Amino acid sequence: MKFATSSRHLIAIAFSAFALAGLTAQAVANDKSILVDIDYARVVKIPDGAGTLVIGNPLVADVTMLKSNQLMVITGKSFGTTNLIVLDRTGAQVGESLITVVPTHDKLVMQRGPHRESYSCKPDCMPSIDLGDDKEYLGQTLETMRLHDSAAATKR
Repeated sequence: MKFATSSRHLIAIAFSAFALAGLTAQAVANDKSILVDIDYARVVKIPDGAGTLVIGNPLVADVTMLKSNQLMVITGKSFGTTNLIVLDRTGAQVGESLITVVPTHDKLVMQRGPHRESYSCKPDCMPSIDLGDDKEYLGQTLETMRLHDSAAATKR
């Protein structure tokens, strides 16, 4: 009987820990720092009454408020950190956060002397483009993508 009671307590504690982890996983615009992977979008909750979003450096991240005024989408554009200020309809500040854009974990970077090439490795490594890649590699990869897109468009 003691074991059953202990098991129930352990299960309740484990369930509570998972619930708390779920709550902390969603970013809120009042958090001190919001992490976004480069070239990815992330949905973030914003304070009630938000009317205007101001991004410090739009080269680092882009922010779009959704129609509900309860959510925004942050897109990582280049590596770095910038700030986000949330204003209400009267212009009063109701939130501020730091947005840090970080590299994704599924990339492989090949450095061949001064030449850099990026590969996306999910599930297999394939050529990709990223900030800092060699201009020639970047051009070749983009041209391959364009050829692939045009070939797919002609088959439709």
